[in-house]
Amino acid sequence: MGWFGRKKKNNKGTLDRASDNGDQRHLIEFIKSRTGVEAYIEPRTTVTETTVMLIAHDGEWTRRRVDGPAGAFALGSKQGIPVYEVAKTGYPQRKRDFDQRKKLERQRRT
Repeated sequence: MGWFGRKKKNNKGTLDRASDNGDQRHLIEFIKSRTGVEAYIEPRTTVTETTVMLIAHDGEWTRRRVDGPAGAFALGSKQGIPVYEVAKTGYPQRKRDFDQRKKLERQRRT
């Protein structure tokens, strides 16, 4: 670790770690255990590596790192799911609806 506890940038210029086998296993398990899954590529930033958000038919979602856009497209091709670039398409309404339902459930519990 660098001075004052700051994270050092990795070799790709971000503060985030790279994608690993655990990320890939999680994504594949999500795809296999849900229906209507679509992938949305989220671009790399100065803080995070490229990520992919998988969104199921009911709006349930998960996010993990991938090896760049090419890694996301390869995952989609291998698993037979559509892949979109979120910067071009945005997120589907079902994801926002899912988030809103979860928020209401949390509020009711408190």
